[in-house]
Amino acid sequence: MKATGPTDPNVRRLIVALEKKAKAEKANIWLDISERLKKPRRRRVTVNLSRINRCTRDGEVIVVPGKVLGSGFLDHKLCIAALSFSESAIKKTRSAGGECISIKELMKRNPKGSNVKIIT
Repeated sequence: MKATGPTDPNVRRLIVALEKKAKAEKANIWLDISERLKKPRRRRVTVNLSRINRCTRDGEVIVVPGKVLGSGFLDHKLCIAALSFSESAIKKTRSAGGECISIKELMKRNPKGSNVKIIT
């Protein structure tokens, strides 16, 4: 069977935008994220809040090239960018004082991708 990559047009547009931003800003983090998003949906990353809580400190900016799930809790403020979020993950992140944004929004806020962690 031929590998076609993501069939969701929104994800395809995001991948193209990430690659353009990586080339324009010479920021390889966007290229890395685009490569991770090109994987099939069944191999895409899902990360629980408990893992994010263990791997981060207060005030960090992280990106998840997949879905953030609401298992666990956050005890510090974070800015989380991801392809998608579960409803419980959004509620728990906001109650901890953090924010949930799209990857495209993070690209606008931080074009160079500096001080951004990729959590897988």
